[in-house]
Amino acid sequence: MIMEYFKTQVLLLQEKALLQASVREEKKLLVENAKLKKDICDLKALLTEKQQKKKAKAAAAKLNATDSTNLGGTAAPPDPGTCPRPALYRERDGRRRRGGEKKGRKEGHNSDSAFEEEARVDVSRLDLRIGRIVGIRYHPLAGALYVQEVDLGEPAPRTVVSALRHIPKEQLQGHLAVLLCNVRPCRVKGVVSTAMVLCGSAPNDSDDVNGDEIQMELLEPPSNAVPGDRITFQDYPGEPDRVLSPRERLWERILPDLQTDSRGVATYRGAGFEVRGKGLCRVSTLTNSSIK
Repeated sequence: MIMEYFKTQVLLLQEKALLQASVREEKKLLVENAKLKKDICDLKALLTEKQQKKKAKAAAAKLNATDSTNLGGTAAPPDPGTCPRPALYRERDGRRRRGGEKKGRKEGHNSDSAFEEEARVDVSRLDLRIGRIVGIRYHPLAGALYVQEVDLGEPAPRTVVSALRHIPKEQLQGHLAVLLCNVRPCRVKGVVSTAMVLCGSAPNDSDDVNGDEIQMELLEPPSNAVPGDRITFQDYPGEPDRVLSPRERLWERILPDLQTDSRGVATYRGAGFEVRGKGLCRVSTLTNSSIK
């Protein structure tokens, strides 16, 4: 029994020794593992820092090269003691630069569009339509002006104030006319005018008993035209503006090129006022005259 006891104790001591050895080995491995993790983190941080410094130096060199090209000088070498900005600020600066580039491209696109619109100064930007004068009266505050109600094929007639005192009212009532419809509405001595009636105009060389110094005649649309028909021009196919801007003074710039030819046809730079599929607009007697 004593021998069995000693054998049991020896086996227990051996197992205890093996257990202690395994625990010591495990602790040793844990320490080495922690050290390796720390070394890896340090190496990653060092690598990241070196990459950031390299990128910062490359960006500084590129910027200096660009500045020297613009100024015609020699680029200065980057300062080796300069610390790169933190990544957060560099990323923010990059977003700002990209935003500035997008804004610049957008502004450039807008400026190009504006330039194209400005370059297109021609009659196609005028909304010229046929209208019928359905009512006419003298302006209550200015006897030299007419107040006309004009049917343009819209739900309600437009009110137009015009200086057509050289034309008798009888020649206007019920007649078709050519109107400029995209002018900005304006108040004329208390009456709001929303369009302009176009007429042929020329100095009066005859001994007129009325003493008028100007002859004026309505532009006469084709006989089969109806209110709302649009005037087009063969060589100017653009679409009219919604409203003419007073700042551009487009009407004043186009007006010198509007005139009647030797046959009395209303033209813009030789292109006739045409109602597509129906014919040309003209005046009865005023040839080679201006249009107002």
